Amino acid sequence: MAPMVRLGTRPGPSALHAAAGRGECMRWPSIGGLQLKRSPRSIRFLQSRCIATNAAVRGTGVEFPSNTPPGGIPPAQTPSRQIARERIQAIENAKPFSDFLTDNFKRQHDYLRISITERCNLRCLYCMPEEGIPLSPPATMLTTPEIFYLSSLFVSQGVTKIRLTGGEPTVRRDIVPLMQQIGSLRPKGLRELALTTNGISLHRKLDAMVDAGLTGINLSLDTLDPFQFQIMTRRKGFDAVMKSIDRILEMNKLGANVKLKVNCVVMRGLNEREILPFVEMGREKDIEVRFIEYMPFGGNKWSENKMISFQEMVDIIRTKYPGLARIPGHKNDTSKTYQVSGFVGKVGFITSMTNDFCSTCNRLRITSDGNLKVCLHGNDEVSLRDLVRKDNNNEPIDQEAFERIKQIEMDRASGRLSDSTVLGWGPRERELLSVIGQAVKRKAEKHADMGDLANMQNRPMILIGG
Repeated sequence: MAPMVRLGTRPGPSALHAAAGRGECMRWPSIGGLQLKRSPRSIRFLQSRCIATNAAVRGTGVEFPSNTPPGGIPPAQTPSRQIARERIQAIENAKPFSDFLTDNFKRQHDYLRISITERCNLRCLYCMPEEGIPLSPPATMLTTPEIFYLSSLFVSQGVTKIRLTGGEPTVRRDIVPLMQQIGSLRPKGLRELALTTNGISLHRKLDAMVDAGLTGINLSLDTLDPFQFQIMTRRKGFDAVMKSIDRILEMNKLGANVKLKVNCVVMRGLNEREILPFVEMGREKDIEVRFIEYMPFGGNKWSENKMISFQEMVDIIRTKYPGLARIPGHKNDTSKTYQVSGFVGKVGFITSMTNDFCSTCNRLRITSDGNLKVCLHGNDEVSLRDLVRKDNNNEPIDQEAFERIKQIEMDRASGRLSDSTVLGWGPRERELLSVIGQAVKRKAEKHADMGDLANMQNRPMILIGG
């Protein structure tokens, strides 16, 4: 049982080390003021370690002393030595990264983005035409068991981060049970479970999502002006979005540690005057605002004249904040991160059009109709859905069908079922991995240049999933 902490107090170092040593996370009790009543697991005090602890500790075979005193670590074993020993043992026990997810340029794809719906409650200018788009027949959409199965397959091959996208993922009725199922893959190696959302209905489901293991939110917001919001999204909802942002920040003050990034697509003539107000959101709030260069997708009427480059945005900010400085990031980051001196928050720039990050790309995408896209700006796709459904007469696999297929696999294996994926290893997995591996190996070194992208046929952004 993990140690409990009184609300408003912080656990001491001894308690933290004791909990970490057992592969546990410090958990807050339910927080009445925020109505976090579902479970003590709703808030995890040990921040980013919480979703990863069991996977990182048990998955590497590291065994902690069972006789650790409740108040701390055995005197003979200092924290620094113990951490060093664990890291060495983890490296020794680490498996080679999957060849199926490694392309010909040695890029290892450990980040999977899954679109779970084509539907959206907004009509953003850069995302889809004003009249909307024809939706695919429901039978072509991936079901929850299918998404969970594919998630388990990719995690078994080394994926450590899964992001659910759309459309708008919160409009999917069963998103919380889906997140709970994907969250159960933590012992298999999943470390992060993230969401990309417009925030309209997020505040209503946020508690349950945190309880399911949500670790990160990218929230799309292109203006801080309610009237301009309605122009750019063709819908109302600004107040609901701000309520969702405030809710995340409230929960984080109490230890939820949900990593929040606000994504803003900057378009000339529409919202470039709001660059500075967005930067100033981070004066006292722990928010990373990321400005995105306007990109061409089917139906969004892109033109180079509407695009504001990364360098131009930096210049605009430095007119008021000359101390804006680059800060180090991770090699696989899509954004270049900066900070204004004295500000709590950060500023990022996603520079797909003028300064691509293809050489360190570690992302794969599955569309809501089950196609694998190895590049956001590429138009090559391969169906995984058809292979998954082959044993179900090409029909969607609901929960009943999923359990039936699982039992067939167990019977076929005569009790020798591997637990590497939720349906064990067999011809289906080998065929899927072969198709995935071939698609990954075909991934180009970089996407097309700006002029070529504007003329390429690609799905509308809402049908890709961001």
